[in-house]
Amino acid sequence: MLSFLPAPVIGVLNALLLGINTLFWCILLYIPALLKLIVPIEGFRVLCTRVIIWISESWVACNTGWMKLTHGTRWHVSGADKLQRQGWYLVLSNHQSWVDIFAMQRVFNRRAPFLKFFLKKELIWVPVIGLAWWGLDFPFMQRHSREYLLKHPEKRGEDLKATRKACEKFRYTPVSVMNFVEGTRFTPVKHQRQKSPFQHLLTPKAGGVGFVLDAMGDSIQTLVDVTIAYPGGSPTFWDFLCGRVSEVRLEIDTVTIPAELKGKDYTADAAHRRQVKDWLQALWSSKDRKLLNLLDSGLSS
Repeated sequence: MLSFLPAPVIGVLNALLLGINTLFWCILLYIPALLKLIVPIEGFRVLCTRVIIWISESWVACNTGWMKLTHGTRWHVSGADKLQRQGWYLVLSNHQSWVDIFAMQRVFNRRAPFLKFFLKKELIWVPVIGLAWWGLDFPFMQRHSREYLLKHPEKRGEDLKATRKACEKFRYTPVSVMNFVEGTRFTPVKHQRQKSPFQHLLTPKAGGVGFVLDAMGDSIQTLVDVTIAYPGGSPTFWDFLCGRVSEVRLEIDTVTIPAELKGKDYTADAAHRRQVKDWLQALWSSKDRKLLNLLDSGLSS
């Protein structure tokens, strides 16, 4: 434990460790990723994907290693024992900080399939990790706004087609499809601007969830509902690197996804769209209460 060092020194050290760890494993990952790009044989590409996932899990394990070495964070996690590596999961979580991703990766790593996020199409060009995301089959999406579709009705339905095409790759290996349905990190300013009906959450957006349920309803049976709380306050990424996150609380609930929500057309079916939104609102009402309990129990401990 190196917590005796000044926080800025720990921050610089962890930034270096994260950078070196990412560069090392990404260079290894490029080999199967390029082979996957060059060789057009489905079985071989599935094998490459499995190698890439093993490399990515090793990257997460090394990140966990330097966290344990330099951080004094107290971790309180419930429900992780119900996760299975061979499952197909839809993972939903509240979103407060960039730290959320590292926290979830640490808890989920090698307990559940590797977490995969929907990313903006432009992010494929991010240096070093853009190719890694492609090799991991992260879905790169180009979402069209309601205003854009009103002006270009011929583009209606393309979002769902793109989601289905991206999700086809998930049928060959177990996957945890991750979605921060609030769409952005929680802040008091955003909360007030939205006039959110929840105390500690922003209003959830159902579109991404609806598209995944439409595209993968026959594969994904289980929702993994994650509630993340930081009793000491939502940390910045620099706070995290410096080891200033005193406590992290995660509550993980596994829930069967209702059959009536799967395999329908979220874009065209208004009744189905309302069902998905109502289901998500109910989940978020429950999550708001969970978050309040986690914050209260953290502050009182």
